[in-house]
Amino acid sequence: MFIGLLVFLMLTSCGAKKEEKHEETKFLVTSPIKKDTSITKDYVSQIHSIRHIEVRALERGYLKNISVDEGQTVKKGQAMFQIMPNVYQADLQKAAAEAKVAEIELKNTQLLADGQVVSENELSMAKANFDKANAEVSLAKIHLGFTNITAPFDGIMDHLHVREGSLLDEGELLTTLSDNSKMWVYFNVPEAEYLDYIMSFDKKEKKEVRLLMANNKPFNQSGIVETIEADFNNQTGNIAFRATFNNPDRILRHGETGSILMTTPYKDALIIPQKATFEILDKKYVFVVDQENIVRQTEIFIAAELPHLYVISKGLKASDKFLLDGIRMVKNNEKISTEFMEPNEVISKLAVYAE
Repeated sequence: MFIGLLVFLMLTSCGAKKEEKHEETKFLVTSPIKKDTSITKDYVSQIHSIRHIEVRALERGYLKNISVDEGQTVKKGQAMFQIMPNVYQADLQKAAAEAKVAEIELKNTQLLADGQVVSENELSMAKANFDKANAEVSLAKIHLGFTNITAPFDGIMDHLHVREGSLLDEGELLTTLSDNSKMWVYFNVPEAEYLDYIMSFDKKEKKEVRLLMANNKPFNQSGIVETIEADFNNQTGNIAFRATFNNPDRILRHGETGSILMTTPYKDALIIPQKATFEILDKKYVFVVDQENIVRQTEIFIAAELPHLYVISKGLKASDKFLLDGIRMVKNNEKISTEFMEPNEVISKLAVYAE
């Protein structure tokens, strides 16, 4: 009985081993999904008024009057500051009187020249003195005009740097003025992304971008990329882009920050899950499964990155099958048993949609 029981156990063990041998591990494989998609990238940005100037005193003197207040909206030509004009009014009166004297001298010299009493040179000298006197009058008027400072354009006043009664030097800063009807938004783009942009850019169309404000809410106007600076920053490897946004509600102001959202479309893009890839020495690979179910290590090139997905620019075809799971359990050139999963099903299980 003991011998019979031993034989029975041995046969049972052999059968179990045969069953285990026949139960081969099946690996999930899939193919790239091919569809139109787009990638949105964000860039830290600085927001500037389309016109932002310093308002300075053009003459030396006491500040007599301030006609505007901080944060006020002013119109073009509106009075802002007045510097004590008394000295410049006196200079104008003096210049006007000297011009009158020069005019009288010119008339007298003209009469004498007509009677051939004086030479033509003396008449020319009288005319030159008269012209010089008139120029002095024009110059005095300009200096007097500089005592009244008006807004050069519609804009918003900033902080006042002086108060009434202050003694101003020529060129002293009074305030700044911003035209916020349109805003220039500057953002830096890495060299590789700049090359992708410029090589795919249709010069007949302007690139549309969006602005995410500092409160993480989108600005209600879209912008247009209008210019790219001439030089790269050698320290950062970036180049500055400038987008223009209309600002009808004056929400944006000079000096704000935000993020530019630039969307790049990809037509007939090949998309694969990130988890199907592995990395060797900064290069990315997948295991492509051929018709004989042999895995081949294949390098791929990434055009763009989505959450949990890669857009492939080179290395795979739409008809290729690649290993989805178990990439650490196989070796290059190994034959495996596979089970195919539809690409759409794979994407849906990732809970990420490339739209």
